[in-house]
Amino acid sequence: MRIDILTLFPSMFAPLKESILNRAQKNKKLEINIINIRDYSTDKHKKCDDAPFGGGAGMLMTPQPIASAIEAIDPAHKAKRIYLSCGGQVFTQKKAELLSREKRIILLCGHYEGIDHRIIELFIDEEISIGDFVLTGGEIPAMVVADCVARHIEGVIKKESLENDSFANGLIEYPQYTRPQEFMGKSVPEILVNGHHAKIQKWRQEQAQLLTKKKRPDLL
Repeated sequence: MRIDILTLFPSMFAPLKESILNRAQKNKKLEINIINIRDYSTDKHKKCDDAPFGGGAGMLMTPQPIASAIEAIDPAHKAKRIYLSCGGQVFTQKKAELLSREKRIILLCGHYEGIDHRIIELFIDEEISIGDFVLTGGEIPAMVVADCVARHIEGVIKKESLENDSFANGLIEYPQYTRPQEFMGKSVPEILVNGHHAKIQKWRQEQAQLLTKKKRPDLL
Protein backbone atom coordinates (compact mmCIF):
# COMPACT_ATOMS: atom_id res chain seq x y z
CA MET A 1 0.00 0.00 0.00
CA ARG A 2 1.12 3.55 -0.70
CA ILE A 3 0.37 6.51 1.57
CA ASP A 4 1.23 10.03 0.39
CA ILE A 5 1.12 12.79 3.00
CA LEU A 6 0.93 16.42 1.87
CA THR A 7 2.19 18.88 4.47
CA LEU A 8 3.95 22.18 5.05
CA PHE A 9 6.04 20.58 7.80
CA PRO A 10 7.72 17.37 6.56
CA SER A 11 10.09 17.16 9.54
CA MET A 12 7.14 16.36 11.82
CA PHE A 13 6.85 12.87 10.31
CA ALA A 14 10.07 11.34 11.62
CA PRO A 15 8.07 8.89 13.84
CA LEU A 16 6.77 7.14 10.71
CA LYS A 17 10.32 5.86 10.14
CA GLU A 18 10.45 4.04 13.48
CA SER A 19 9.45 0.67 14.93
CA ILE A 20 6.81 -1.44 13.15
CA LEU A 21 6.18 1.10 10.39
CA ASN A 22 9.88 1.26 9.58
CA ARG A 23 10.03 -2.54 9.29
CA ALA A 24 6.91 -2.57 7.10
CA GLN A 25 8.50 -0.08 4.72
CA LYS A 26 11.77 -2.00 4.58
CA ASN A 27 9.82 -5.20 3.83
CA LYS A 28 7.93 -3.45 0.99
CA LYS A 29 4.56 -3.95 2.68
CA LEU A 30 4.07 -0.19 2.92
CA GLU A 31 5.30 2.92 1.14
CA ILE A 32 4.99 6.30 2.85
CA ASN A 33 5.90 9.46 0.95
CA ILE A 34 6.05 12.86 2.61
CA ILE A 35 5.40 15.68 0.12
CA ASN A 36 6.24 19.27 0.95
CA ILE A 37 3.38 21.44 -0.34
CA ARG A 38 5.69 24.44 -0.33
CA ASP A 39 7.72 22.90 -3.16
CA TYR A 40 4.72 23.41 -5.46
CA SER A 41 4.11 27.08 -4.69
CA THR A 42 4.48 29.43 -7.65
CA ASP A 43 5.08 32.37 -5.31
CA LYS A 44 8.69 33.56 -5.51
CA HIS A 45 8.94 33.37 -1.71
CA LYS A 46 7.15 29.97 -1.63
CA LYS A 47 4.33 31.58 0.35
CA CYS A 48 1.44 29.16 1.01
CA ASP A 49 -0.90 31.13 3.25
CA ASP A 50 -2.94 34.31 3.17
CA ALA A 51 -5.63 36.19 5.10
CA PRO A 52 -9.21 34.88 4.71
CA PHE A 53 -11.78 36.85 2.71
CA GLY A 54 -14.34 38.40 5.05
CA GLY A 55 -11.82 38.88 7.81
CA GLY A 56 -11.16 36.78 10.86
CA ALA A 57 -8.27 35.57 12.96
CA GLY A 58 -5.39 33.59 11.54
CA MET A 59 -4.33 32.63 8.05
CA LEU A 60 -5.55 30.09 5.50
CA MET A 61 -3.51 27.81 3.26
CA THR A 62 -3.88 29.06 -0.31
CA PRO A 63 -5.28 26.73 -2.98
CA GLN A 64 -2.63 26.88 -5.70
CA PRO A 65 0.21 24.98 -3.97
CA ILE A 66 -2.13 22.25 -2.74
CA ALA A 67 -3.83 21.85 -6.11
CA SER A 68 -0.50 21.71 -7.93
CA ALA A 69 0.86 19.12 -5.48
CA ILE A 70 -2.18 16.85 -5.84
CA GLU A 71 -2.22 17.15 -9.63
CA ALA A 72 1.50 16.32 -9.74
CA ILE A 73 1.38 13.17 -7.62
CA ASP A 74 -2.08 11.89 -8.63
CA PRO A 75 -2.91 13.26 -12.09
CA ALA A 76 -5.40 10.49 -12.93
CA HIS A 77 -7.10 10.57 -9.51
CA LYS A 78 -6.36 6.93 -8.74
CA ALA A 79 -5.74 7.52 -5.03
CA LYS A 80 -8.31 7.98 -2.26
CA ARG A 81 -7.86 11.64 -1.30
CA ILE A 82 -8.48 12.49 2.34
CA TYR A 83 -8.38 15.82 4.16
CA LEU A 84 -7.77 15.71 7.92
CA SER A 85 -10.48 18.01 9.23
CA CYS A 86 -12.45 18.77 12.39
CA GLY A 87 -15.58 18.57 10.25
CA GLY A 88 -14.85 15.10 8.95
CA GLN A 89 -16.21 11.68 9.83
CA VAL A 90 -14.75 10.51 13.15
CA PHE A 91 -11.99 7.95 12.57
CA THR A 92 -12.63 4.44 13.88
CA GLN A 93 -11.06 0.99 13.80
CA LYS A 94 -13.59 -0.02 11.16
CA LYS A 95 -12.63 2.94 8.99
CA ALA A 96 -8.97 1.97 9.30
CA GLU A 97 -9.80 -1.54 8.08
CA LEU A 98 -11.67 -0.14 5.07
CA LEU A 99 -8.85 2.25 4.14
CA SER A 100 -6.27 -0.55 4.42
CA ARG A 101 -7.96 -2.21 1.42
CA GLU A 102 -7.16 0.78 -0.80
CA LYS A 103 -4.07 0.54 -2.99
CA ARG A 104 -3.19 4.15 -2.33
CA ILE A 105 -4.39 7.02 -0.15
CA ILE A 106 -3.42 10.68 0.01
CA LEU A 107 -3.60 12.48 3.35
CA LEU A 108 -3.77 16.27 3.15
CA CYS A 109 -2.71 18.15 6.28
CA GLY A 110 -4.21 21.57 6.83
CA HIS A 111 -2.52 24.10 9.08
CA TYR A 112 -3.17 27.51 10.61
CA GLU A 113 -6.94 28.11 10.23
CA GLY A 114 -7.27 25.40 7.57
CA ILE A 115 -7.38 25.40 3.77
CA ASP A 116 -9.28 27.24 1.05
CA HIS A 117 -12.61 25.42 0.75
CA ARG A 118 -12.33 25.14 -3.03
CA ILE A 119 -9.65 22.47 -2.53
CA ILE A 120 -12.19 20.32 -0.69
CA GLU A 121 -14.76 20.87 -3.41
CA LEU A 122 -12.39 20.16 -6.30
CA PHE A 123 -9.90 17.59 -5.06
CA ILE A 124 -10.97 15.80 -1.87
CA ASP A 125 -12.92 12.51 -1.70
CA GLU A 126 -13.64 12.59 2.03
CA GLU A 127 -12.75 14.29 5.29
CA ILE A 128 -11.64 12.52 8.46
CA SER A 129 -11.43 13.75 12.05
CA ILE A 130 -9.65 11.95 14.89
CA GLY A 131 -11.93 13.49 17.51
CA ASP A 132 -13.97 16.45 18.65
CA PHE A 133 -11.08 18.78 19.44
CA VAL A 134 -8.84 21.20 17.56
CA LEU A 135 -5.10 20.85 16.88
CA THR A 136 -2.65 23.28 15.31
CA GLY A 137 -2.59 21.26 12.10
CA GLY A 138 -3.36 18.00 10.37
CA GLU A 139 0.09 16.46 10.78
CA ILE A 140 -0.61 14.56 14.00
CA PRO A 141 -4.00 13.28 12.71
CA ALA A 142 -2.28 12.14 9.51
CA MET A 143 0.23 10.15 11.55
CA VAL A 144 -2.61 8.62 13.57
CA VAL A 145 -4.45 7.55 10.42
CA ALA A 146 -1.30 6.26 8.70
CA ASP A 147 -0.25 4.24 11.76
CA CYS A 148 -3.69 2.73 12.34
CA VAL A 149 -4.27 1.89 8.68
CA ALA A 150 -0.80 0.35 8.34
CA ARG A 151 -1.51 -2.14 11.13
CA HIS A 152 -4.30 -3.65 9.01
CA ILE A 153 -2.11 -4.23 5.95
CA GLU A 154 -1.37 -7.92 5.53
CA GLY A 155 2.08 -8.81 6.80
CA VAL A 156 2.65 -5.68 8.91
CA ILE A 157 1.67 -7.31 12.22
CA LYS A 158 0.44 -10.77 13.18
CA LYS A 159 -3.17 -11.58 12.36
CA GLU A 160 -3.70 -12.80 15.94
CA SER A 161 -2.74 -9.38 17.29
CA LEU A 162 -5.38 -7.70 15.11
CA GLU A 163 -8.06 -10.16 16.18
CA ASN A 164 -7.42 -9.37 19.86
CA ASP A 165 -7.16 -5.59 19.47
CA SER A 166 -9.44 -3.27 21.36
CA PHE A 167 -12.55 -2.54 19.24
CA ALA A 168 -11.91 -5.54 16.97
CA ASN A 169 -14.90 -7.37 18.45
CA GLY A 170 -16.69 -4.37 19.92
CA LEU A 171 -14.89 -4.59 23.27
CA ILE A 172 -11.85 -3.10 24.98
CA GLU A 173 -8.95 -5.51 25.15
CA TYR A 174 -8.57 -7.66 28.28
CA PRO A 175 -5.79 -6.91 30.87
CA GLN A 176 -2.30 -8.07 29.91
CA TYR A 177 0.59 -9.09 32.19
CA THR A 178 4.26 -10.09 31.81
CA ARG A 179 7.23 -10.90 34.08
CA PRO A 180 7.84 -10.58 36.97
CA GLN A 181 4.91 -12.61 38.29
CA GLU A 182 4.77 -10.37 41.37
CA PHE A 183 5.42 -6.63 41.27
CA MET A 184 5.06 -4.17 44.16
CA GLY A 185 2.73 -6.54 45.98
CA LYS A 186 0.54 -7.22 42.94
CA SER A 187 0.49 -10.71 41.46
CA VAL A 188 -0.49 -11.86 38.01
CA PRO A 189 -3.94 -13.54 38.11
CA GLU A 190 -3.39 -17.22 38.84
CA ILE A 191 -5.50 -18.34 35.90
CA LEU A 192 -2.92 -16.91 33.47
CA VAL A 193 -0.09 -19.07 34.79
CA ASN A 194 -1.88 -22.42 35.08
CA GLY A 195 -1.59 -23.29 31.38
CA HIS A 196 -5.29 -24.08 30.84
CA HIS A 197 -5.89 -22.30 27.53
CA ALA A 198 -9.68 -22.73 27.41
CA LYS A 199 -10.04 -21.21 30.88
CA ILE A 200 -7.63 -18.42 30.00
CA GLN A 201 -9.66 -17.57 26.90
CA LYS A 202 -12.90 -17.55 28.91
CA TRP A 203 -11.32 -15.31 31.58
CA ARG A 204 -10.03 -12.88 28.96
CA GLN A 205 -13.45 -12.61 27.33
CA GLU A 206 -15.08 -11.95 30.70
CA GLN A 207 -12.48 -9.32 31.61
CA ALA A 208 -12.90 -7.59 28.24
CA GLN A 209 -16.63 -7.34 28.85
CA LEU A 210 -16.14 -6.04 32.41
CA LEU A 211 -13.59 -3.42 31.35
CA THR A 212 -15.77 -2.27 28.47
CA LYS A 213 -18.78 -1.95 30.77
CA LYS A 214 -16.70 0.07 33.24
CA LYS A 215 -14.68 2.28 30.88
CA ARG A 216 -16.64 2.43 27.61
CA PRO A 217 -20.27 1.42 28.21
CA ASP A 218 -21.17 3.27 25.01
CA LEU A 219 -19.62 0.38 23.05
CA LEU A 220 -22.01 -2.19 24.50
